Amino acid sequence: MIKEYLEVGQIVSTHGIRGEVRVNPWCDGPDFIKKFKTLYRDDKGAGAVQVASCRPHGNVAVVKLEGVNTVEQAQALKNTVLYMKRSDVRLPEGKWFISELIGCQVLDADNSAVEYGTIKDVEPMVANDIWYIDTPDGEVIIPAIKDVVIKCDVADNKVYIRPLRGLFDNED
Repeated sequence: MIKEYLEVGQIVSTHGIRGEVRVNPWCDGPDFIKKFKTLYRDDKGAGAVQVASCRPHGNVAVVKLEGVNTVEQAQALKNTVLYMKRSDVRLPEGKWFISELIGCQVLDADNSAVEYGTIKDVEPMVANDIWYIDTPDGEVIIPAIKDVVIKCDVADNKVYIRPLRGLFDNED
């Protein structure tokens, strides 16, 4: 399902004494957060905050938000989840937001009457992501590669796959 506001990360601590915060990215990484001039404090777009600066610092992003100028103000934001507006990002062909994939029905690309289950989690890996599919017979893990994932229609909450032999049956 397409969502207008998506989580980019959570404020986990302060950084220094000038009101900067450390954001644990729940997206592609700290560099991804640098793209935004505005972030939001909820998934409905309320609580817009202007980003004065953002820089990677190891595996977190150090973010300076407008109006947050002291360590005490920054500390008050600890555990706040920050959201981005989906329309502020253009994804390349064949890429999707993980939060939009989770919950999608997984159907057979050649026979859409065959439903395998639903995506319950996505784990990014070096070569390709892997998807955890919740099926009536338990969890099945599939590689998110172009030979398997034929079509993603997150607007309709459906993903069409051509599974590798043996993933959903006992074939050799």
